[in-house]
Amino acid sequence: MFDTARLRDTVLAAWTASPARFREDANAEEDFALGGYRDRLVVELAQNAADAALRAGVPGRLRLTLADGVLLAANSGAPLDQTGVEGLCTLRVSGKKDEAGAAGRFGVGFAAVVSVTDTPSVASRAAGSASRAVNGVRWSREETAALVAAQPELAAELEGREGHVPLLRLPFSDDSFDVPEGFDTLVRLPLRDQAAEQAVRRMLEEAGPALPLSMPALETVEIEVDGRTRTISAEGWHVVAESGTFGPEQVAELFADRPTEERARPYWEVRWAVPADRRGDSPKVVPGAVPRVVHAPTPSDEPLDLPALLIASFPMTTDRRHVAPGPLTDFLVARAAEAYVRLLGELPATPDLLDLVPGLMGKGALDAAIRREIVKALPDTPLLPTISEGVVPGNQARAVDGTASFLAKIAGLVPGLLPAGWASRHPALTTLGVRRVDLADVVDMLSGEAVEDKDPAWWRSLYEVLPADDPEAIGAVAVPLADGRLVRGPRGTLVLSQDSGTFDPALLAPLGLRIVHPDAVHPLLLRLGAAEAAPRTVLEDPLTHAAVSESLNSADPEPVAQAVLALVDAAGLTAGEAPWLADLALRGADGEMYAAGELLLAEGSLAGLIDPEVPFGVAAPDLVEKFGPHVLAAAGVLDGFAVVNDSDVLLDPAECDHDLDLEDEWLEAVLDLLPGLLNSGSPNAGLDVPPVVREFTAVRDLEYVADWSDALALLSRPPLRAALRPMRVLAAGETVEVPSYTAWWLSRHPVLGGRRPAELRLATGDPLLFGLYGEAPAGIDEDALKMIGVRSTLAELLGSHGGPEELLDLLADPSLEVDRVQLRSLWIALAAVDPARVSPPEAVRAVLKGTITVADAEDGPVVVEAPDLLALVEDRPLVLAPFDLAEALSEVLDLPLAGEVVTGAVTSAGADTPVPPEVRSLLPGAPATYVEHDELLVDGRPVPWRFFEGVVHATGVDGLARGLAWAAGQWGDRLAVAALLRDPARVPLLLAEADLDPTTSLS
Repeated sequence: MFDTARLRDTVLAAWTASPARFREDANAEEDFALGGYRDRLVVELAQNAADAALRAGVPGRLRLTLADGVLLAANSGAPLDQTGVEGLCTLRVSGKKDEAGAAGRFGVGFAAVVSVTDTPSVASRAAGSASRAVNGVRWSREETAALVAAQPELAAELEGREGHVPLLRLPFSDDSFDVPEGFDTLVRLPLRDQAAEQAVRRMLEEAGPALPLSMPALETVEIEVDGRTRTISAEGWHVVAESGTFGPEQVAELFADRPTEERARPYWEVRWAVPADRRGDSPKVVPGAVPRVVHAPTPSDEPLDLPALLIASFPMTTDRRHVAPGPLTDFLVARAAEAYVRLLGELPATPDLLDLVPGLMGKGALDAAIRREIVKALPDTPLLPTISEGVVPGNQARAVDGTASFLAKIAGLVPGLLPAGWASRHPALTTLGVRRVDLADVVDMLSGEAVEDKDPAWWRSLYEVLPADDPEAIGAVAVPLADGRLVRGPRGTLVLSQDSGTFDPALLAPLGLRIVHPDAVHPLLLRLGAAEAAPRTVLEDPLTHAAVSESLNSADPEPVAQAVLALVDAAGLTAGEAPWLADLALRGADGEMYAAGELLLAEGSLAGLIDPEVPFGVAAPDLVEKFGPHVLAAAGVLDGFAVVNDSDVLLDPAECDHDLDLEDEWLEAVLDLLPGLLNSGSPNAGLDVPPVVREFTAVRDLEYVADWSDALALLSRPPLRAALRPMRVLAAGETVEVPSYTAWWLSRHPVLGGRRPAELRLATGDPLLFGLYGEAPAGIDEDALKMIGVRSTLAELLGSHGGPEELLDLLADPSLEVDRVQLRSLWIALAAVDPARVSPPEAVRAVLKGTITVADAEDGPVVVEAPDLLALVEDRPLVLAPFDLAEALSEVLDLPLAGEVVTGAVTSAGADTPVPPEVRSLLPGAPATYVEHDELLVDGRPVPWRFFEGVVHATGVDGLARGLAWAAGQWGDRLAVAALLRDPARVPLLLAEADLDPTTSLS
C-alpha cells in the first residue's frame, strides 16, 4: 500500500552512495530523540491526532492506552497516507506545511517514539473502505541493522556506530493489527524496557488540559493506564484567540531570519486560556499541574510565569525548546499582550480578576517582554466595576478599605469607587493604575460642598458603617452640630446624654458649645473624643471656661449666667470645687454686674466679717431665690469663707496660681524651707524637679476680713480647720510637711488682738519663752493657735525654720526682760543648734559686771570657756553658759572665746608648794604641787588663780581651792575644797556629807 520497499531502496541507495548521509541521518534522529524530543512523546502523539482531525474536519479524539509494556495511541481523523508515511520516514520534512492551524510544522515530532521503542508501527483504516481492512507501516531497528550490514559500503560506518542505526528511515508494510472502533488510526509502541515504561507513565500522568487547549482540533484525550481511565478536555477554560495571515510585505519583514519552510506558512495565532466554567464563575489562575511555559503550540522550555496558558505560533529554535528572538517574535509578543488584555475584559469582573493581572518581573526575556506590553495597556482598559459608574479603566478607579455598607455610603462622594472585596492593598491595583485612597483621605473628602446637602441622620448612618478600628484615620470626620454648623472632628464636641435630657440646647447656646445634633448622635463619636454632655462635662468644656472668663465684658452676660448656674445646680458642685467660676458675671442687688467672687450672700456668715470698705457686692435676691444659696456659693459667691481645693499641685511659680493673696510669697517661703527639711544634705539637692503638693487646700479672701475674733473662731473649726493643717509635699523622693498657705498667711498678719501669731505664745507654753512672747488670747483652740504660728515650747521654736534666729532677735531686743537663770537656759538650748541654721546676730544678750544687758557684736562680747579667765575679761559683755558648751555656743553666735582675746600668761613669780594631802581625799585627780604667789599676776593683772600650761598658780585659800578643783576636773567641789583648806579637821564631816549626795550628783 505505502510502497515501503521503494522507500527502503531509495534510502539505502542514498546511504550507499554517500555513507556520510547515513551518519548524518543517524545522528540527527538520535539528537531529536534524545535531545529536543526526549520527553515529548505524548505531546507529539496528540499533535498528530489533532492534525489528522483537522484535515478530516471531524472532532479530534485521542485514546492513549498503556498496558503490558505497550503504549497504544488511537485517534480519529484523516488516515495515514503515502505522504504521511514519507513524512514519518524523513527528518525536518513535514507534509503539513500548507495546512493552516496544523500543530505539526517541522517534520521531526514522530522521532520522539525512538526514545522509548525499537519497533513502532502505525496503521489506519483503508480510505473509503467500509471493512475492517487497514493499511499499516512499521519500523524495526533490528531489521534496519541487518539491511545496513548487508551493504559493504556502510560497514565502516556501522562499525563506528557500534551497530546503531536510524530507526525511522526504513519502513516495512504491516497490516497485522486492527484499529479500534470509533478511531481511524492506531500507533503501537512496544516499550523498550522498564525505564522506557516508567518514562511513558510519567508523561501520561503529567498530561493535562494544555493538550486540548494547545490543539483545538483535539476535543478529548482519554488516558488509560492499567485499566484506569481519565479524560482530558478544554471544558472549564475560558479561551481568547487571535489569528491572522501575513501579507507578502510582512513575510519579507518578519520572516527574514526564518527557514524557507516557515516562510511558506504565513499564518499566526495567539491563544490565552484560564480556568473558568461556563456558569460565569470567577476565573482562576492556571493550576500548578499545567506547565508554566510557552506553548508553540506544544510545550517548550521557554518559561512563562503569567497566570494564564499561552499558545502562540512563536518561531522556535532548532531544538524546539526555546522561542527564537527576532521581528516575528516581537510581533507576536504585541499580539499576545493585546489578546491577554481582551481576555481580562471578557472574564467576570470579580476580585479574582486581580490575580490574573501580571507584575513586571518575568522569569525570562520573553516573559518580561509580554508583561511589559500588557502592563502598558492595562491602565487605559475598562476592566474594573464601580459601585455607581459601571466598568471603568483602572486609571479612573479608586480603592478604599471598608465594608460593603461603608463603600455604598460614600460611593457618590468618591468617583470610580471599587466595590467591597477588591482588596485595596492588592499589588495588581497599582499595575492597573488604581488610586488607593486612605481612610483619612476619604474622611477629608466628606466636607465642603460634597456634603452640604447631607442631613444629621445621614451622618449618623455614616458613623454606623465607618471603620472604627482606625480611630486615628477617622478622627477628623465631620460632625453636624445642633446650631447647624458642621465641624471637623468629634474631639471638643458634646453629646447630650440621657442625664442631660432636661437641658434645652437653646439654654446652652450662649456658651458657644459644640453640641452634636441629636439626630447625628452615635457611640462612635464618644470613642473619637466627643464628651458626653453631663453637666460637669459641659462645665469643664474650654468654651464654657471662655464664656465665663469673658462674661463680665459681655454686652449681655445674663444668658451666660443663667446657663452656667443651671449647670452648676445640675452638677451638684460645692463651694470651692470650681474656683474658676468666681469670674462669672452675676447681677448684684444694686443692679450692677460683678464677678461672682466679688459678691456676698446677704445672709452668709462672711458678710459680717468683711471690712465695710472692701468693694464687695451682694447677690441679687432673685438669683438667690431661683437657684438657692448653695448654687451661688458653688459658683463663687461668698457665703462663708471660700475654700480652694486642688490636687497634685506643682510648687512652681508657673503652675501654682490660685489667685490667693500673697500666694507667690508663700510659695517662695516653702521653696526656701524645703532644702532644710530634706535628708539629702545639700541645701539645693533634689529640687531640680518641682515639688508636688498632693492635696492643696486654702481659704481665700483672708485679706478682706475685719473681724478676726469671729473669723478665727470659724477657721479653727471644721471644715475650715483642714486648711490650717500642714501640707504634705513630695520632694526629691521624700514626703515632708510645710505650713499651709492659710496658716502661713495668718501667721504673718495681726489677727490675734492686733498682733501677729508669731509674736505670741500659748498661755500654757514653755516658761523659758515668758518675757519674749506675749500671751495669746484665750478662747481659741490651742492646737489651731500652734498651726498659725503661736509659740508653745522652746524646743519647737528652735526646731522650726528660722526659729533660732527669731529667738536671737528677741534676745537682742532690750525692751524684753530676761532673768539670769532664763538666759543661761536659753544659751544652753542655743548651743545645740547647727551653726549653719543661724546668721551671726548683730547684738546679743550678755552679762556686764553682773548686769544683764544687750551688747552689740562690735562692743566685743565674748563666750567664757574657763572660770580663771573671768577676771581678765570682766570689763567685756560676757556670754555665760556651762563651760563645756562654750565652744559650740561660740560657733552659733560667731563670737570669740575669752581665751582668744586675752593672752592669759602668768607674769609673776611664785614657789612650788606641795598640795596638802588631805585635799586628795576630795580631789583624787589633783596635782601634787602648785605654784604659790604672794601676788599672782596674769597679763599684768592681779588674779586669785590661773591654770596655765598644766600648772596651778594661786594666791590665797579661795584661789588655791578653785585652781585645784579645776585642774582635777571637779569644778563643782571648789567650795568644799576651800572649806577643807581652812579647817582640815572638818574632812571627815565633809566626806560624810559627800556620801549623802543624791545619785544624780554622781554623774
